[in-house]
Amino acid sequence: MTVDFYSFAKGIVKGVLTPLYRIQTIGIEQFPKEGGVLLCANHISNLDPPVIGITAPRPIRFMAKEELFRAPVVKTLVKSLHAFPVKRGMNDRQALRTGLEVLKQGEVLGIFPEGTRSKDGRLKKALPGVGFFALRTEAAVVPCAIVGPYRPFVPLKVVYGAPIDMAPLRARKASPEEAADYIMDHIRRLLEEHQRA
Repeated sequence: MTVDFYSFAKGIVKGVLTPLYRIQTIGIEQFPKEGGVLLCANHISNLDPPVIGITAPRPIRFMAKEELFRAPVVKTLVKSLHAFPVKRGMNDRQALRTGLEVLKQGEVLGIFPEGTRSKDGRLKKALPGVGFFALRTEAAVVPCAIVGPYRPFVPLKVVYGAPIDMAPLRARKASPEEAADYIMDHIRRLLEEHQRA
């Protein structure tokens, strides 16, 4: 992967999706400018990764389902866009190690705590993996809410919240499940606030 290709792809996708879905980005000034960031968002569409990718101010490395890495052409494209494979529904130790390394190197790790898309738009329970990353590193944990339907010319909001203070949970050695629920609560609040707006 080269930053040039990522920037090139981002520019093209942004030029297509932003006017099509009238994307509004909110709270971007709260996004940490440096250091490891665990970016946690709700998941309502296959378009969520590119939409977050074009609105976030820094390159993102996403965990992507391993099925995408089986076709050579798709594998090359997905890898060039920072993604790395994860086995869904399993304790994928290699993916966990890779994710930890991404955060420790001061990069942005994008993750959908629910693990899969919500077909009705309602938040599902978070998997413990997001809590594992939040507790095992000092990375900033940034909640993100994607609000609105993916319908052409109907405004879609991407809302970035302030980094979540995970220090109390880290200090008392909270479980990954508890940390995951805590993060999802913050995403839920963002959703509720901006669904009403």
